Amino acid sequence: MTNSVVDAPPARVPAELTPQRGRWHRVRPFLPLVALVVLAILPYSTISLPGIFEGPVNSPGTLQLLAICLIFGGLAAGYDLLFGRTGMLSFGHALYFAAGVYGTDILVTRAGLPLWQAALLTVVGGTILAALLGAVALRTVGIAFAMVTLAFAQVGAILVARDFGGLTGGEEGLPLDVSGLPAALVGVTNTVNLYWLALAYLALVVFVVHRVSGSPTGRVLAGLRDDERRIGVLGLDPYRYKLVAFTLAGGLASAGGVVYCLIVGGASPHITSSELTLSLLVMVVLGGPGTRWGPVLGGVLYMYLDHRLTAFGTSDAVDSLPAVLSHPLSQPLFVLGTVFILAVYFFPGGLTSLAPRLAHLRRTLRTRR
Repeated sequence: MTNSVVDAPPARVPAELTPQRGRWHRVRPFLPLVALVVLAILPYSTISLPGIFEGPVNSPGTLQLLAICLIFGGLAAGYDLLFGRTGMLSFGHALYFAAGVYGTDILVTRAGLPLWQAALLTVVGGTILAALLGAVALRTVGIAFAMVTLAFAQVGAILVARDFGGLTGGEEGLPLDVSGLPAALVGVTNTVNLYWLALAYLALVVFVVHRVSGSPTGRVLAGLRDDERRIGVLGLDPYRYKLVAFTLAGGLASAGGVVYCLIVGGASPHITSSELTLSLLVMVVLGGPGTRWGPVLGGVLYMYLDHRLTAFGTSDAVDSLPAVLSHPLSQPLFVLGTVFILAVYFFPGGLTSLAPRLAHLRRTLRTRR
């Protein structure tokens, strides 16, 4: 009697590890382009959303709010290049954003330069500033690095508040001289152009961060986040790669400051405070650090709530509530803090973890049936 050898059947790959080739996964790569087109044509819409916006979507006030949300969505994505993708906790990122705002305002208002020259010099100057300060701060690690970046930011805030050289306007801020700006960027009727400029900035930041993350440099940055010593063992210089990420993030923040200066029509000292960097940190954690769209969603949602909750806190609906409810609800920071705590508790991975959780829940329900 001969023993026959029967080949074992091929191992089945778990369903969750099998790449899906369905219709959704064929369409998914085009969704960012679709979202960009929708946002680009949004100013042509006259839809009114009571309770969400104060006026129609194409009204100047709504477009300005959306533009600010887009700016901070880009800022959060740039900050995530440091925090979520490289693992560097910086408390001074607002300094480079403020450099973009004040640099543009000073060069246009005080020096009388054309906008394109002022914007170019500001972005280059902000990038160089990030490289110089990063070269010093990155000599430290961990909490020491965070404290050094905070110290640099505080120096910048003090210089702005004390009206260094008579350039910043001190605590009153510095209004932007619109006489030197292109006519297409001046006036309430041209708010739509500023909105498109903010959208272009967001698209640029997402594109740059995505390309860097998918490159060999991005893989090294991810390795630095996970285990810096392992990168050193491979013969790579962690300091050099971290400086590249720090400089790039600072340059992107400076570019955002240029657009923000045009949208709000000037510069004010509050953008130099460390609270802005803490807000960026909250945006990234709220959306999902280290993800492609999480920081953008977190930045947009945070700034929308920050602006809308101010109006909500002074509304008649809140005033009519008992004092035990009206007082806390009239404070936007209280409501924002509550939303953030609930989001972190129920969605530890940020807003981007919501979709996988829902998909897992649907699969569980189907299995039980």
